[in-house]
Amino acid sequence: MSLWIPVAIAAATFQTVRFMLQKVLASVTLSAAGATFSRFAYSAPFILIGLATYLYVSGRAFPALTPGFWLFATIGGLSQILATICVVALFKQRNFAVGITFKKTEVIQTAIVGLLVLGDQISNWGWVAIALGLSAVLVLSKTPGSSGPWWQHLTNKAAKLGLGSGVLFAFSAVSYRGASLQLGDLQPAFRAGVTLAVVVSLQCLMMLIWLGWRDRDEIARVWAARRMAIWVGLTSMGGSFCWFWAFSMQNAAYVKALGQVELLLSILATVLFFKEKITKREIMGMALLVLSILALVLAL
Repeated sequence: MSLWIPVAIAAATFQTVRFMLQKVLASVTLSAAGATFSRFAYSAPFILIGLATYLYVSGRAFPALTPGFWLFATIGGLSQILATICVVALFKQRNFAVGITFKKTEVIQTAIVGLLVLGDQISNWGWVAIALGLSAVLVLSKTPGSSGPWWQHLTNKAAKLGLGSGVLFAFSAVSYRGASLQLGDLQPAFRAGVTLAVVVSLQCLMMLIWLGWRDRDEIARVWAARRMAIWVGLTSMGGSFCWFWAFSMQNAAYVKALGQVELLLSILATVLFFKEKITKREIMGMALLVLSILALVLAL
């Protein structure tokens, strides 16, 4: 079995736990921007210390970073910030599992962005999976209790946030893979660590500037919520490192497709932890997305 497969599954597991923690933070203490900032602020120290320790023990030098690397890292970092804010805001519109499902439109969009930006090719089975994923989005786009044709439901707030986060996460995934590839033939795990350290540092700086300008009190609330937020940081570090590691080894669309095992984990979180109900329509939409995962596995 290729190494990127268990790494991607580990990334999805870390990410599910992190989104659960962020959902709680956003609902009781922090704004969507504050909950997003917490994942970067409380993961950056661990990431930087970890990389510094590795460089010291291994005796390796920090690699030279090209202008292309900085461009990809900046685009990816900013896209991920905006995407995470969308997802945290989405959790206030629909339940946890459906929020994650809307976010998973990133798989469809990552395939397209990866093809256009990096030339990453998708097989025929891959495009079949994309079609299945799109049909799942159309099923899930309808708000419970509403009526009218399906295209009208793509304009509701939940759909806009979900689809918007998918576009942004697609650009972040492809950009991170692009940044990692700029580091040449270094070991995949080392490329992942360097890229992650740079990106998270940029993200912390971006969000500090934004919150300092728009809502300084939120920075204090992020610090006050540190007992829970530090766990957001730790799970974010684990998930991000695994995503970056997998991106350095495989097409970003395939990595994100396998990462849809997160859907199954989010269903368990919805029912067992948040005690939320899932409708038959939502189950049908998520089942279609599971089929899209199987189709993409066949494409590998």
